[in-house]
Amino acid sequence: MKDILQKAAQVELVIFDVDGVLTDGSLFFTDDGQEYKAFHSRDGHGMKMLRSSGVEVAIITGRTSQVVSHRMANLGIEHVYQGKQEKLPAFEALIAKLQLTPEQVAYVGDDVVDLPIMLRVGLAVAVADAHPLVLRHAHWHTPHGGGQGAARDVCELIMEACGTLDAQMQQFLQ
Repeated sequence: MKDILQKAAQVELVIFDVDGVLTDGSLFFTDDGQEYKAFHSRDGHGMKMLRSSGVEVAIITGRTSQVVSHRMANLGIEHVYQGKQEKLPAFEALIAKLQLTPEQVAYVGDDVVDLPIMLRVGLAVAVADAHPLVLRHAHWHTPHGGGQGAARDVCELIMEACGTLDAQMQQFLQ
């Protein structure tokens, strides 16, 4: 675990996949094609705390959804890349824009399409219910599954490693 905390302490940007990471991977469609997704509220709060502790948050997802746009806007997340069937070019553009090295990035994924980025970042994280190949190549696995608090697990790990978790939690104990 010491090695994971050392990697996490270097993180200045966390990139999350959406389906299977911020959601449980289920896709709900109405007869007219409208899409619905369920997000875990604790994940959102964790992302807000992480941002307020100085770590950037981004989304790179293969699908395009107004629901995702709305949720990310609600959380104040500016770096949202949707419709990226090949995620690596979006990753490279984002780290260039933010002037970061891959070692300063954590990526959270659940499926094989996430591996091209996971194999390049400083901290590759798989949600607990990720595909076996993704689990095999991750540096760390979350205790919770996608859409069930996995993003919060990652946020708290990074804040703990950076020494900001106690300060973030203390505000609720007053």
